[in-house]
Amino acid sequence: MKIYTRTGDRGATSLVGGKRVSKASERLEAYGTIDELNSHIGLLRAAPGLPTEADPLLEYVQNKLFNIGAYLATDNSADPELTPAGLPAEAAARLEEAMDRADEELPPLRAFILPGGSEAGARANVARAVCRRAERRIIALAREAAVAPEVTAFVNRLSDYLFTLGRLCNHRAGTPEPEWRQDL
Repeated sequence: MKIYTRTGDRGATSLVGGKRVSKASERLEAYGTIDELNSHIGLLRAAPGLPTEADPLLEYVQNKLFNIGAYLATDNSADPELTPAGLPAEAAARLEEAMDRADEELPPLRAFILPGGSEAGARANVARAVCRRAERRIIALAREAAVAPEVTAFVNRLSDYLFTLGRLCNHRAGTPEPEWRQDL
């Protein structure tokens, strides 16, 4: 089987189920951004200084993002109640638990912080920014198609987790968090 099909050369692609849509559709923007996020998380997992306990959770997250991508790539117009396979309601709670554990170790936030610090911390913040964009793309899709609340809850919580993980990476590396300064 060849990886290329040439069927998308004119700007359309097939959803799961065969329906053809524009590559500029809200649905493709949503699942394409989830794919981009998944790639950034893969890059984060390769970063030196990533806390060892974060890697299994990030692997879990990558699998859930793949499930979300497949769900978003499925035309659900015939079944608006379709829910994503492999994304249990407790998936967001798993991220919350990891944030709660990290918060026990982290100093309290006293200022807005800038993305950066250690390499792992900076990569976590890039992933967080892409995650926020994915959430916006999913919300835009929800204006024209049904989107299961588990999807938006998971992606929203994931951006919070990535922010917290960035802080944890910097803390463990002994790298000060770069603070926003209005006077610069």
